[in-house]
Amino acid sequence: MNYADVVEKRRAINVFDVDRDVPDDVLQQMIELAAKAPSSFNLQPWNVVVLRDAADKARLRSLAWDQPKVTEAPVVFIVLADRDGWKEGHPTVERNWQEMLDAGMMTDDQRDWFLNAAKTLYNWGSEADLAFAAKNAGFFGMGLMYAATSLGLETHPMDGFDHEGVRKEFNIPDNYWIPMLLAVGYLRPGQDVFPPKWRKGYEDIVVAF
Repeated sequence: MNYADVVEKRRAINVFDVDRDVPDDVLQQMIELAAKAPSSFNLQPWNVVVLRDAADKARLRSLAWDQPKVTEAPVVFIVLADRDGWKEGHPTVERNWQEMLDAGMMTDDQRDWFLNAAKTLYNWGSEADLAFAAKNAGFFGMGLMYAATSLGLETHPMDGFDHEGVRKEFNIPDNYWIPMLLAVGYLRPGQDVFPPKWRKGYEDIVVAF
């Protein structure tokens, strides 16, 4: 399946096969493919909580507009955007720095430049660190959906949930914003899918001021 096939095939599916699970190795492959998404300074400020347990999904459903797909899909992700993901001392920041050193992409005397560049971009206000986290986690979220499609899975991203309720119910630390929930599984057998929705064309998208 090439990229055009993946883009054309990906759909937001509302009805999942409740009798077909997603194998662990397929789920891992999906997440690791998505992690190839670009990120600012390669800081990768994203994480995901994976829910499989029926009771956990029921807890989430009660905070997600009672959407049936939350409990019908075999897997639901809580996608997380880490607002602290640019800060010195953060495990991913330090791992990223060490990997760049090991690869010869940076030298020890460039550390201050690297850290100060991140501070300049993401430390001028709460809007900046949220934009940093949400933008990069959005790349990852789209990567999850495309990766799922390439592996024969179906997905549905969800905005409809109580952000603070989910954060508290699942003990998610304050530094995380939750850009989306993502249902993952297989289409229910015999289920018809509506045609793709209208999308803007080239002439609608390209603007000049």
